Order: sequence, then C-alpha cells, then structure tokens
Amino acid sequence: MKIVARDIPPRSVWALEQAGVHPLLARLYAARGVLGKDELDDGLARLLPPDTLKGTREAAVLLADAIRDDKRLCIVADYDCDGATACAVAMRGLKLLGARQLSYLVPDRVVDGYGLTPPIAERVADGGADMLITVDNGIASVDGVAAAKARGLQVLVTDHHLPGPQLPDADVLVNPNQPGCDFQSKSIAGVGVMFYVLLALRSELRARGVFDAASQPKLDVLLPLVALGTVADVVKLDANNRRLVAQGLRRIRAGALPAGIAALFTAAGRKAPVATTFDFGFALGPRINAAGRLADMTLGIECLLTDDAGRADELARTLDGINRERRDIEGGMREQALLMAESLFDVDAAGGESVPPAITVFDAAFHEGVVGIVASRLKDRFHRPAFVFAASGAPGKAHELKGSGRSIPGFHLRDALDLVAKRHPGVLLRFGGHAMAAGCTVAREQIGTFEHALAQVATEWLDAASLTRRIDTDGPIAAEYMRVDLVDTLHREVWGQGFAPPTFSEEVEVISQRLVGEKHLAVRLKHQGKPVDGIWFGHIEPLPPKVVLAFRLDADEWQGVRRVRFLIEGAEST
Repeated sequence: MKIVARDIPPRSVWALEQAGVHPLLARLYAARGVLGKDELDDGLARLLPPDTLKGTREAAVLLADAIRDDKRLCIVADYDCDGATACAVAMRGLKLLGARQLSYLVPDRVVDGYGLTPPIAERVADGGADMLITVDNGIASVDGVAAAKARGLQVLVTDHHLPGPQLPDADVLVNPNQPGCDFQSKSIAGVGVMFYVLLALRSELRARGVFDAASQPKLDVLLPLVALGTVADVVKLDANNRRLVAQGLRRIRAGALPAGIAALFTAAGRKAPVATTFDFGFALGPRINAAGRLADMTLGIECLLTDDAGRADELARTLDGINRERRDIEGGMREQALLMAESLFDVDAAGGESVPPAITVFDAAFHEGVVGIVASRLKDRFHRPAFVFAASGAPGKAHELKGSGRSIPGFHLRDALDLVAKRHPGVLLRFGGHAMAAGCTVAREQIGTFEHALAQVATEWLDAASLTRRIDTDGPIAAEYMRVDLVDTLHREVWGQGFAPPTFSEEVEVISQRLVGEKHLAVRLKHQGKPVDGIWFGHIEPLPPKVVLAFRLDADEWQGVRRVRFLIEGAEST
C-alpha cells in the first residue's frame, strides 16, 4: 500500500478562496481539478443542454407523436438501482407529460439475463404495447431490438453503456457513448439519460403548444430519483453529474421526495433532512439492488413509483429484509472466495507471497445475484481485477457460468473481455460493461481457459505500480478544522466516484488499540498533540506506536456529545 498526497494547485486554491469558498473546501476542490467557483454552481441552468445529447430531439418527436396518438408504451428496465430509478423516472415523467397507457417490464436476473433479449421483446409485444422503451440497457441488444421491430414495435433505446461493434436497429438511440455523440458528460447514468429525454420531450410538447412555459409540468420532482440512481451506479461524478446529484439532495433535504425514498431512509435508519451521497451509495442503493439480486426488481420499482406512504413503508421494509438476506449470503460467499483467492498465491524462494495479476474464482454453491459484490470485495482486498462466477440458475442453462468483475485503475475491464473474446473465440458466450465493472457468461468447461486468458491480459497491461494499492489523500488536516460543524459541512457536499470524498493523511501516535466486534480495530490516537478516537472497519492487525494513517473525518456521538473521530482507510509504516 502506498499513501500519496494529491497535488493541490495554489493558484486554484487562491482563486476559490478569493471567490468566497471556505479555505478547507477550496483546498479540497482545487485538488480535484476545480479551477473556479463557477464550476461549483449547481443550478439547473448550468446543466448541459439536452439537445447536445445525440438522439434526444428524435426521441422527443417519437414520444410526442406517441402521446398524441395515445399509444401504449412499455419500458424495459435493468434490474439494478440505476435501472429501477430510470424506470421510475420514465414512468413518472411520461405520465406528467401526458402519456396515459404506460407499463414496464424488468427482466429476471436468473431466468432472462441482462438487457432486451428476443424473449423479452416477444413478451412486450404479446402484452399489447405499441412502443418499447429501454432504460439503462439496449445499446448491445441487437437481436432483441430486431425481434421487437419484427413484431411491429417502435423501439427507443436509452442507455449509457459502451456499444459493441454493431448498433441495434432501433427507431432512435440515445446514448452519450454512441458514435458521433458530442455530449460532454460521457459518464451520465442511465437514469440521467432518461431524464434528459424527458427534458427534450417537454420542450417538443411546448413547441407544439401542448402547454406553455408557465403551465408546463415541473420535471425537477424527478431529481431525487436521478440523484439516487447516479450515485448508486458509481458513475464518475463529473460537473454535470454533480449538479444532478446536488439538486436531488437539495430536494430530499427539504422534504420534497417520493414516498418510496422517504420510506427507504426510514428503513435504513437514516435521516432524509441531512441526506448525503453516502446514504445513496451505502444505504438506499443496496436495498433496491437487493431486490434485483435475490428476488424481483419489481419490488424496488414499485417502491419508487408509489405515492401511498403506507404502501411505500411496506415495500421498503420488504426490501430491507431482502437486503439482510443478501448480506448473509454475501458473508458466506465472501469468506469462501477469499480462501479460494488466497490459494492462488505463489510462495517465492524468499518465502514471500506473489498475488496473481487477476483473480478468477468459481464455486458451485455461489449465488449469481451476489457475485458482483463479492468480486468488489476481492478487488478491494487484493487490489487486482477480480471475477467471481456462479452457475446459471436459468432453465436449460446449467452448463453456463455467469460472472461479474470489478477492476482497478489502469485496467479497462470491458476492453479486457473484448481481447479475451478475440484471442479465444467461443470462450465468452456474452459480455458487456464498463471500464471498472463488467459481466460475462462462459461455458462451465471453459472457466479454466477464461482464468488464464484474463490473467495473461492483466500481465500485459498492468505493471508493478498499477498493482500496488494507492490511497490518494489531501495531506494533513489542520487542528483548527477538527470541528464537528466542519465535518457536517464536508458531509453535505457531493462526493463520489471520480470526485473522491476528503481523505487526509499524516503521522500520528497510537495511544491504545483494541478489537471491537472481533473484526474492527478501535484506536486512541494523538494527532498534533491532541487525543482523538479512530476506527478501522474490517481490520484486525495492530498498528505500530507511530504510523502514517489515511483517514476520513466523521462525527461520533457519545452520551449526547458529538466529537470528531477518524475513519481509517489505510496505514503506512514510518
């Protein structure tokens, strides 16, 4: 592990401070590439224009005509939080804009697999729809779109995933990553893409005289859903995504949120008036995702669609129960996967361990709905690209293994799968995803070939520096900023993927240390001459008397008194 302080450009710090930004925030923003205060303006007027996202104008015309003709619209969603929120945004937004015949269908992870498949298209057609709209999927669904078109359906694909070598023959494609799209936020989530389609549709309906600027529906009511899906999907929080999230958080804190999101806050034991991006990523998002992993994502979507507080509470408690079950399953899988990964280590002549450049594990008892989470745990533990496979539970697919992978900086996972597919034709039955997360299906007898092929690509692409876990920090924290009110200020800001939450680092003395709950290290430290408590979750090895720590700031409450404490992220011997 290597702890590295970020470069903090003094000119940017000075410019931000001169513009009235708090000195600590100015330092943090400058280290994340913010050059001026205008970049911190999260007003809706600063959002990228909808017509710069390729396909939105055509999608608006297609949908406006469908609403005029009272066509039956069916949304095909993905079974994760981004897909669920995108579906809810589509259903709520289209209804606000005048659509009357709306339905949705979400594939079953086990039976249907990912995306718009031909059988899903057939089900939509058999249900009587006139138009099929994908959210958070579809850009790789060449056969599914063809099947829908063959049944006479109009098809609108809204997605944000990377396209394959062939684009589907949909009536309209809206995806920032499709060829020829100049939209500046390539990392917008699926829910954000659908929100942009609705903005364009409202503009088209306004141009047609359906309503004027004063009477048009307010789509900002959808922003809490957009914010939740954006953070939960772990997309890069570029300036545009940060604005979407900030606007959603602002409404949630003010009490302007759907009943389902309010109920999820309650079920998770969190407080909406002080909502943070951490709540989205670690409390609400996992509860919605659990439905798609272990049960039926319809539960999650219905929770986000209902306006009945009682119904929302019931669904949120159901989702909370499913998430508890998910944690139990994950715990057992994680321990088994860690043991299997450690068995891959080589012992060199000096007695040291050599970790393979990529990790692939499979066990017949693994649950396919949780493989992605376990892959993420392996990636975090060993700092290696990791794939975890489980046997497919789909009827007639017992010979197939479904895998989910997570990656580290410098290793584009989808590109790696593409190279494996080219070098070993037939090994990958299906694959897709992003740079940091991807999925694939292999025949059971080919798992060994896949493991060696992925490791070979990792050997070629990753060097020693890439394979060393690195924690980027904001350097020391001045004693004057060790205040609870400043901790609260930091928590209110928008942090996440690509705009990392503040992490500080410096040498401290360890006064005392003990294990809490057998798996967490609680410590008493001396920081700049003053005592402070800290905790390192999931870590049990003791610290030396003096050590350089990487830590985040938190506020701990004891007997009604709130105090600053350190959440330890890593340690480096002095």
